[in-house]
Amino acid sequence: MQSVSALDRAGRRRSPATLASFHEGRAPHNKGLRYPPDPPTVEEIISVMRTAGDDADGVRLRALIIVLWRAGLRISEALALAETDLDPVRGAILVRQGKGGKRREVGMDRWAWEQLERWVELRKTLPVGAFFCILHGATRGRRCSPASIRAQLHRTAAAIAGVRRRFAPHQLRHAHAVEMSREGVPLVVIQRQLGHADLGVTSAYLRGIDNTEIIHTVHERPTPMIPATARLTPST
Repeated sequence: MQSVSALDRAGRRRSPATLASFHEGRAPHNKGLRYPPDPPTVEEIISVMRTAGDDADGVRLRALIIVLWRAGLRISEALALAETDLDPVRGAILVRQGKGGKRREVGMDRWAWEQLERWVELRKTLPVGAFFCILHGATRGRRCSPASIRAQLHRTAAAIAGVRRRFAPHQLRHAHAVEMSREGVPLVVIQRQLGHADLGVTSAYLRGIDNTEIIHTVHERPTPMIPATARLTPST
């Protein structure tokens, strides 16, 4: 007799890969790997957005990229958003449960809100639920899984847009932090936007991913000079 746990909510048999027992004794394929911060450029992000497609999946992906990139949310925070957590009039997004269970409100620029409009209109045609929801099947309207979003991002960036670097949700958060720092946004504002515990965390976060000041300073060093008298000294 088939157990209840082997069925989904629609009464259909689940894939064995969705059951906890399937993963017992299996080490994650990325166990022990550490990915260095490597935020994508604006050109790369826009390229991925353009090639995402115009179907519902593509519109949702573009909207998610916008929220990760222009509001700097973590993927877990973005996927936990409800439709009522977005306030385009004030330009604010409410993060009900950030890292450590902390609640905060963040801002997002006007251009980003404009890019979000198409998904907002499409979302109204789907069942009430998570803002970034599943589009097909019996679970329409429910929250997307981080794994499925990461896979869609990677596939779109690598196979379609041809971006030759790792393109993951957290890289977009890195890009948000770096861009605000270069725009001269005060460190305390970046800290509160990202939801960091203190300024020290934000300072270390930026120091690890933005070396622009170092590179610019060293690159602009003057040409090596020698005293004029050195040219007048006869050779021996």
